[in-house]
Amino acid sequence: MNTKRKYRRTLLACYLGFITQAICSNFVPLLYVTFSRSYGITLSKLALISTCFFSTQLVTDAICAKVTDRMGYRAAAIAAEITSGLGLLCLAFVPDLTPDPFIGILVCVVIYAVGSGLTEVIGSPIVEACPFENKASVMSLLHSFYCWGSVGVILGSTLFFTLFGIRNWRILAVIWSAVPLLNVFNFAVCPLEKLVEDGEGMSMGELLKTKLFWIFIVLMVCAGSSELAMAQWASAFAESALHVSKSVGDLAGSCGFAALMGLSRVLYGKFGEKVNLTTFMTASGILCLVCYLIAGLSKNPVLGLIGCAVSGFSVGIMWPGSISISSRILPKGGTALFALLALGGDLGGSLGPSIIGNVSQRAGDNLQMGVLSGIGFPIVLVICVLGVRRRYMTVSPR
Repeated sequence: MNTKRKYRRTLLACYLGFITQAICSNFVPLLYVTFSRSYGITLSKLALISTCFFSTQLVTDAICAKVTDRMGYRAAAIAAEITSGLGLLCLAFVPDLTPDPFIGILVCVVIYAVGSGLTEVIGSPIVEACPFENKASVMSLLHSFYCWGSVGVILGSTLFFTLFGIRNWRILAVIWSAVPLLNVFNFAVCPLEKLVEDGEGMSMGELLKTKLFWIFIVLMVCAGSSELAMAQWASAFAESALHVSKSVGDLAGSCGFAALMGLSRVLYGKFGEKVNLTTFMTASGILCLVCYLIAGLSKNPVLGLIGCAVSGFSVGIMWPGSISISSRILPKGGTALFALLALGGDLGGSLGPSIIGNVSQRAGDNLQMGVLSGIGFPIVLVICVLGVRRRYMTVSPR
């Protein structure tokens, strides 16, 4: 209890950091159809927004793998919150001030994606460095706040649009920017620990030469693709492919997805001591495959929405679980390991939505065909998890 009390503000800062990530990742996708109608942006260009977001995070991850230890967690965390807030704030003004609104949107996306990428790199190792027991459970609970942030963004945005109209989305962008800007204070004063002592962590070169490390990268790519491919397109998928209203699409599609993903992470956070992580991840991968098939093949809107939402539960453990397995097997990986794992996840987050958007356009703007193209991600993930479990996990990873 004393440990939890001492690091309460640290956890709060990291929780709000992941909520900020959820805002950055989910707010603009809720506006895809609005951007298409208002600015005449095509589906393929809309897909580039997600690609740009995760590509920027990917570059940030790669840079942070080398400089974060020298920069320090506190300075990096504060920079993450400032850039995230600034990007969201600029979203309210920049698109309408540029000759091409799409370019203006991308500029804002790049700014807050830098902050989101920094958070992705430092959030997990900050919590991992704290002297908590059952760190896999703590890690799962930490990542659940991304999900609850997503639910909050979707519900809050839907309520705002219902009360004040979608035309006032710029005001909402300003409101959401306050979350990271206020969280700067928490990171400025909270206690922080080192993940490994100076000189003891593996360098990037050592990690790149480790064969097992590359399996973890593939695992993270598949985790990111499985999660973000559906998350980024859930609202537009429900609205255009399943022919439901925007409110229903946001709530039953995007919000249902995020809520069930958060539930999965909270359940593992609470009962993780009693559940084998690799078994849970394998079952989740199989369930994800089934959900993608239902969403991609069903002609019934209700079944399609169920498949979309339940896939959130199936992907919940993939990202934090992959991090926990990797840090368990490579305990000296240090910040470089977490940064490169984040890079792999963001690479998947860039590839997954992009593939769905481009396949959909080639199929005549058929988003169901796009969703169906994502079935390979959970299949490869299950293969990787089973391979790691059979060859390297001699003790149950709980």
